[in-house]
Amino acid sequence: MNDKINLYEKLSLFDEHWSPRTVAQLNDMDVMVVKAQGEFVWHKHDDTDDFFLVLKGKMIVRLRDRDVHLEAGDLYIVPKGVEHCTFAEEEVHMLLIEPSGTPNTGDSSTAAERKEI
Repeated sequence: MNDKINLYEKLSLFDEHWSPRTVAQLNDMDVMVVKAQGEFVWHKHDDTDDFFLVLKGKMIVRLRDRDVHLEAGDLYIVPKGVEHCTFAEEEVHMLLIEPSGTPNTGDSSTAAERKEI
């Protein structure tokens, strides 16, 4: 990769919610942008942490014992094996980093298709 990547430009290329787009790879990790609104499914990742960086908007990472409120500029990492559910009342834009091939629902049969932009 020789060119810079503008995350806001990449986010302008799609409208779907909960459908991450890979914009780069770092070692064996996908660097992705995603738009989200409403509630995602409760799930966990047994083998990897879940990284969220809010670029625009506000969201909640719901855990079984508490809620973590995030807004633009906030970063939160859900430890592997911890069940969680993300929620955004209004559209939020995020940067995600996770091992390539990680299903976003924790289950490959229900996960969003991997897409690159």
